[in-house]
Amino acid sequence: MPNLSVKDVPDSWAEALRQRAARNHRSLQGELMSIIEQAVREAPAPYVVAPAAESPPDGPRPPRIVGYDPNGWPIVRQGWMTPEQLFADMEARGRNKVVPGQPLGVDIIREARDSR
Repeated sequence: MPNLSVKDVPDSWAEALRQRAARNHRSLQGELMSIIEQAVREAPAPYVVAPAAESPPDGPRPPRIVGYDPNGWPIVRQGWMTPEQLFADMEARGRNKVVPGQPLGVDIIREARDSR
């Protein structure tokens, strides 16, 4: 079994945990295991995204849950854009800048693909 270690616990917290362990007739280790067990057994709170009004056709959609992973956490789709919309958005935000003298990502990918 793995060991866990918590460092730099404030003295007041450590004392509160010791008192809690004594109230529950447990050792400090037993009380900490009980707290961890309770936290692990609790189901994660469902992530709910309230339905929003339809987005305009040229904008991203509101986030929505499209499924759950094996641990029960939601898989959230944040929306989508066409490549043209994405590039226009990046351009508007000033994030689509070409660095002089540096190859573009598409050129690097093409070179790697063609070298096979």
